[in-house]
Amino acid sequence: MEGLAMSSRAYGAARSALKQGALVLALISGVFTAIAPAQAQEVVMLGDSLTQGYGLPEDEGLVPQLQAWLDAEGVEAQLVNMGVSGDTTSGGLSRVAWSLTPETKAVVVALGGNDLLRGLDPKETRANLDAILAEITGQKLPVLLLGLPAPSNYGADWAVQFDAIFPELAEKYGVLMDPNQLAPLAAFSPEERAARGLMQSDGIHPSKEGVAMEVEHIGPLVKQLIEQIP
Repeated sequence: MEGLAMSSRAYGAARSALKQGALVLALISGVFTAIAPAQAQEVVMLGDSLTQGYGLPEDEGLVPQLQAWLDAEGVEAQLVNMGVSGDTTSGGLSRVAWSLTPETKAVVVALGGNDLLRGLDPKETRANLDAILAEITGQKLPVLLLGLPAPSNYGADWAVQFDAIFPELAEKYGVLMDPNQLAPLAAFSPEERAARGLMQSDGIHPSKEGVAMEVEHIGPLVKQLIEQIP
């Protein structure tokens, strides 16, 4: 994890250095007007395997499909895939600070699915997401919080506590929120999802077709998020 953190910091520094170098060269050559067209707004996608694109070819995961959707909508944004397969909200909290660079203009937070699968204490999940949102909003960055609904096998009380996390934190920090990023898929039974080819063989991760439905669902919210960028 530490090696990954150093790589991210170096990447951010390199991007800034390149931009500064371009400015110096432009000034030396006597170009004092606009150097280049406006840069696309950078949006960090902080998540787990659903964000990372687990089990899918590189161009079929959530981030590339969502990028294509935004491009088709004429939205000038560049998505950065910061999804880590198996990551919990605790893992997300440990890397959120260095996942944000000076170029970051907005953040999509899609964590909690692995907390859910492991049946972790909802109080722990809430505390981690609270700290993640505090870090991001403390940098004046707009946020979209994506959740997943609790299953019934951990008991009614556990489900009530987990499901309350996302809307309550969204209200606390004044950020955009969707309680179920996989809502279009959840509308079908497991048997129907399998018959339609919407899920991978593990029954947990969406197929290319399932991701496409997810993108149609969350795309408008991501577009709204980008419109909040100053």
